Amino acid sequence: MSQTSSCELDVLDLVPFGQTGNESRFFALRLSRPEWTRWRPGQFVMIRPRNFGLDIPWARPLGICHMTSRHMICFFQVRGKGTRRMSELRSGDKVRVWGPLGNGFAVEPDTPTLLLAGGMGIVPFVGYVSEHPKPWNVSMLFGHREHISCYPVDSINEHVPLDSLREAESGDLDDFIFTIQERMSEYAEQKGLVLACGPTPFMRTVQKFAAELGVRCQVSLENRMACGVGACLGCVTKTTEAWPVEAKREGLVQVCNHGPVFWSDQVEL
Repeated sequence: MSQTSSCELDVLDLVPFGQTGNESRFFALRLSRPEWTRWRPGQFVMIRPRNFGLDIPWARPLGICHMTSRHMICFFQVRGKGTRRMSELRSGDKVRVWGPLGNGFAVEPDTPTLLLAGGMGIVPFVGYVSEHPKPWNVSMLFGHREHISCYPVDSINEHVPLDSLREAESGDLDDFIFTIQERMSEYAEQKGLVLACGPTPFMRTVQKFAAELGVRCQVSLENRMACGVGACLGCVTKTTEAWPVEAKREGLVQVCNHGPVFWSDQVEL
């Protein structure tokens, strides 16, 4: 893991994606590059813009979408007061960032790898596929509710094949769950690796199939976070007997610094 640091970065631009109703609720936030030696796809940052002022005291956790030699991109959906304020950022604004935080997904170049994403769970996989040394061993299944134009799918399709299913009407969810099981079964037979990120019900489904099929699987949890460094204990999750004994702490661990990526058999969802 890279050494965590705090710095103030410049907003380079804020690009809206798709449109839901009369406005966009999905944005790619491009910031000047922090002075990190390295990072791992799946890690995240805590971001606090100057425009939060005194009325929004806590920073917001955002997954690192992609990193280049010149900039860092985070992708977010407007969900509340903080992200609404972030959607008002403009080029030249300043944001306080600390990171990279948490751990990242496993990268096994020679292992067939299936990426499973639900909604905003697509974000960490943009960086994953661009950084993977053998992307021809990787494929992705993406489930979503909003129009596909709201998500950074093109950035993934440039590197790996991506199949998407939208939950737009009755029966779509059952079809998606069936497809998840079918694809995970294929990778179990290949002794492959499954990596998943998305809302908790989606993750529970993936975890259940991983246990039934005996496929190695990692899940990235989306617990609510306030501090991002394990101090506030607001993001704890319960571990299972598979969790390493030397790391146990009363069966509860902070997602921010023990995760957000866990082996699926080591946590309860």
